[in-house]
This record gives sequence, C-alpha cells and structure tokens, in this order.
Amino acid sequence: MSLVSIEHLRKVYWRDDREFEAIRDITLEVRSGEFISIVGPSGCGKTTLLSCISGLRSLTGGRVVVNGRVVNKPIREIALIFQDYGRTLLPWRSALGNVIFGMENRPEISRNEYEGRAREALRSVGLVGIEQSYPWQLSGGQQQRVAIARGIANGSEILLMDEPFASVDAQTRSELEDLMLKIWKELKKTVIFVTHDIDEAVYLSDRVAVLS
Repeated sequence: MSLVSIEHLRKVYWRDDREFEAIRDITLEVRSGEFISIVGPSGCGKTTLLSCISGLRSLTGGRVVVNGRVVNKPIREIALIFQDYGRTLLPWRSALGNVIFGMENRPEISRNEYEGRAREALRSVGLVGIEQSYPWQLSGGQQQRVAIARGIANGSEILLMDEPFASVDAQTRSELEDLMLKIWKELKKTVIFVTHDIDEAVYLSDRVAVLS
C-alpha cells in the first residue's frame, strides 16, 4: 500500500494577471520505506512539488494523500529539509537548540525527552561534541547535518529533501550521500529526494521519477 499518493496534482501561479502553470497532472505513488528521487531541469516544478506534498502550498487541482488522509496543511508525519541550510537554522541557537526547536510544538513529547532525542539525532548524523556550537561555527556540511538531525528528531515518518547537498563541495556531498543512505537504512524513513544530479539520484534511490 502506498504511504504517499499524489493524484493528478496541478499547481498554477499568477503573475501580473497571467496564469503560469508550474505543475501539470502529476500522479505518483510512494511506498512506505522507499527512497525515491525526483529529477528534472531547473524550473520544471521539483521544489513546487515538494511544497505541495508537505502542505506548505495549496493545490490548484488534484490531491495529496498521506496514510489515507488528504494533506491540505503541514502535518507531523512530514519533515521538509531545504537546500539553503544557512537560512533554516536559527543563528542564536546552538546545534542542540536547533534540533530541539522542531519538537517544541509537539505536546506529546515531554520536555524531558527533548534533549535526549536531540542528542541521539545528532549522533546519528555523525555530530558528537558540537552540541553547544552555533551555526556560524560549523562548516556547511555540519550545518546541513544539523538540519537533517532536526527532521529525524521530530519523529517524522517522511523526509522531503530539496536538493539538500547542492550547496556543499564535492567531497562533502559524497560523504552526505553515504550518510543519507545509512540513516535511511537504520531508521527506515520514507524519503522523497529532489535533485538535478542524475548520478546522485541513481546512487541513492530505489526509483527515479523524471519531470520534464
């Protein structure tokens, strides 16, 4: 059974009273525990598609269903990890504080659990000993690991990743790809991964969906 069902999704923007169709009639099924990459040229709607799946953008047509429930707003089952890690981490919070931030609006998680879960998430992405460091004290790769740890600690079943390794150097990118596979296998998350790099998509994924 599909965990995520995208059914005839369409998204239209308006610019100066003119219609701009960003996505036209996309249908895709994603199984639980699957790692699927979405590839395509710049401007084909990859980021818009993730925003629609996450509930951050309203749909013009079609629907997104997660665990049998129609998504029309952000839900706790989904964590969205952006390409620009520098703008998603809070500069006045430490690495540990940034990971905890994702849990602070979860009433089912007690305050006593916050720190333990955050430390475990940082450990799972290979960041031990930097808990009290601030984002500006970390490398780009470390900052992106903190962003990934925040998504993991939050307990979300589905990770949406929007070209998360595009802003780091080639060696760090290779390390992060291997880390992502390790996390996926250990934690059994469902991952929808946007990239424009065909080699990266083939290396990481069970399946690759191509947008034109």
